[in-house]
Amino acid sequence: MAKKSRKQQPGGTPATVALTAAGTAYTVHSYAHDPSSPSYGEEAAEALGVSAERVFKTLVADVDGALVVAVVPVAGSLDLKALASAVGGKRAAMADPAAAERSTGYVRGGISPLGQRRRLPTVLDASAGSHATICVSAGRRGLEVELSPSDLAALTEAVLAPIGRTQG
Repeated sequence: MAKKSRKQQPGGTPATVALTAAGTAYTVHSYAHDPSSPSYGEEAAEALGVSAERVFKTLVADVDGALVVAVVPVAGSLDLKALASAVGGKRAAMADPAAAERSTGYVRGGISPLGQRRRLPTVLDASAGSHATICVSAGRRGLEVELSPSDLAALTEAVLAPIGRTQG
């Protein structure tokens, strides 16, 4: 597993640029992305040797006509009803992938909660708080950033709420 500290990451993605600008401690992890992988998040967890409960996927949903970012563990799924409730909405559905890409400036499978083209309301699953660090997309497939959940919440102005459902 390749590891780079922020001092070794000149330029980088909008996500790493935002982290560096904020003075936030983070570690970048890269791996060889397999385009045929059925789950980007599970692929990242396996490639990095990190528990799937500590690797979080960034999903974009439509809540009552407005886009909202949900950050949940790759080991589970997003509870759309809980997401809507967390932002004071009534109905939530997964956003159109093209709308998610346009709004965030990232491609599907590489959407980061950080450094988005247009900052969207963000909800981070409450389970993140049980880990010292979590991994989220650094802005492209095959690139993850590891940071503390509190730093992620602060930088994205996220609401913490139980929006993830465990699979099992």
